[in-house]
Parts: sequence; C-alpha cells; structure tokens
Amino acid sequence: MTTLTNTAQASAQWRDYLELTKPKVVALMIITSAIGMLLATEGMVPWTVLLLGNLGIALCAGSAATVNHLVDRRIDIHMARTQRRPMAQGRVNPISAMLFALVTGVTGMAILLIWINPVTAWLTLGSLLGYAVVYTLFLKRATPQNIVIGGIAGAAPPLLGWTAVTGQIDAEGLLLVLIIFAWTPPHFWALAIHRKAEYAKVDIPMLPVTHGERYTKLHILLYTFILLAVSMLPFVIHMSGPIYLAAALLLGARFIDWAWALWRDSRPHAAIKTFKFSLWYLLWLFVALLVDHYVGVAGWL
Repeated sequence: MTTLTNTAQASAQWRDYLELTKPKVVALMIITSAIGMLLATEGMVPWTVLLLGNLGIALCAGSAATVNHLVDRRIDIHMARTQRRPMAQGRVNPISAMLFALVTGVTGMAILLIWINPVTAWLTLGSLLGYAVVYTLFLKRATPQNIVIGGIAGAAPPLLGWTAVTGQIDAEGLLLVLIIFAWTPPHFWALAIHRKAEYAKVDIPMLPVTHGERYTKLHILLYTFILLAVSMLPFVIHMSGPIYLAAALLLGARFIDWAWALWRDSRPHAAIKTFKFSLWYLLWLFVALLVDHYVGVAGWL
C-alpha cells in the first residue's frame, strides 16, 4: 500500500511540473516550428535538426511558461480557467518552479547552441524573454494592447524552425511570423470576452474589460480581415501555390463568419466557439502550407 501511495505522489508531482510547461500550448508551437523547418528546404530536414531543434525550442518555451505560472500564481487562484494550476494550488513552491524554469531554459539554449546554430538560439532566447519578462511581468498588467504587442514573442516558433534549417533570417520565415502575429489578437480576445469577469476581478486590463465587449468584438472582426489579407501573402510572393490559396480562403472565410456571428451576437457561446475555431484555423492553415510545399516540390502542380 505504501509503495502504491508513493508512486501516485511521484506521478502527481511529475504531472505538476509538466503542467507548468503548458504542454498543449507548446505542442501547437512545436507543430508550427516543425512546419517552418520543413518549409525551409525542398529536401528532408536532417533528423538531428528536426529532433534536437524542436526539443531545444520546446524546453525554452516550457521555461517561459513556467515563469508565467510563477508570476501569475496569485491571480490564477481567482480564475476558473487557471485556479487548478500547480502553483495556484501550492503543489509546487516558487523556488522549485524557478529552478525548474532555469534548468529547462538553460538546457534548451545549450541544445540549440551546440547542435543547431547561434541564430536560432538567440532568437529563441529573445522569444523566451519577450513572453516571460516583457509580456508576463509588464505588458499584461500595463495596457489593453498587451496581447498585440506581446504577440510577437508567441509568433516566433515557425521562424525558429526556419532558421534551425537555414541558419539565417529570410523573408519567408518572417512571413510565417506575421501570420501568427495577425492571428493572435482575434484568437485571444475571443477568450478574453468569454473570461471577461475573471480578468476584471484580478485587475488585468484585457480589452473587453477596459473598452467593453462591443469594442472588442469589432476589433476581432477587423483583425480577421487583416489576417485574411496577410494569409494571402505566401501565394502572392510565390512561396505557395493553389492548394494553400484555396485553404487560406476557405479557412479565412470561416474565421470571418465566426467573427461576424460574434459581432452580431447571432450564435450562442460565440466567443468561446470563435476561440476554439481559431486553434483549428492556425493548425490547418500551416498544414495546407506544408502540403502545398511538398506537392510543388514533387512537381504535381
């Protein structure tokens, strides 16, 4: 019985530290990073780059997420979405979390510096500091434009994947960043509307709290049009072909449809449904980029 209890406690502790890294968020980041790698070459990405590059990026992203948990632990307990987080519940203490963030961040940087390249390593460090320090410590509590300004840090993964293969910053890699940068405000503001009361309770100046839901819904709609325009650029610069163009138009039209429904209050629970669709939107848009890329390489179109 004692052995089983100890095993359960160890397992629970392991899961707590895993949760600190925000594994679902990091998984989406690594998908875009891996696609960035694959888009950067017409051949196959070396398995060492694919494996170690994404591992290093994931560790650094997990480190930044842990810092976010550490800084927000006092407000997380007051929000339904975050109140069961390990630090909010006291299952992980601040010193342990700080050490965990340090170890994962340093390990991730070491992997990138030793086995990938310095460009990717320093860009990853900049992204880590942008999210963990600039956004979490300052922007989140300072301005309702926090998610717009801080969004550049979260938009970096496909560029990191690109530079992991090429060792340099190219226009195509920056365009992938621009797509995620334009996607972030409508994605996150939809969630902010759904959680408006909770953000207001802990004095976080999210746009729906400071400017109202109607104002936020209008800006979500406007940003979805901006996103549609930005998503056309890979086709415009001949980075992609007709498969991607068709997918981008269909996905963009559906995103605008949800944003319009949110603006018009024409569907129940439109805010959270718009947020959930935005996740699928980004995933399938990048998958379409990848499919189009390899169809083009194969000469099928």
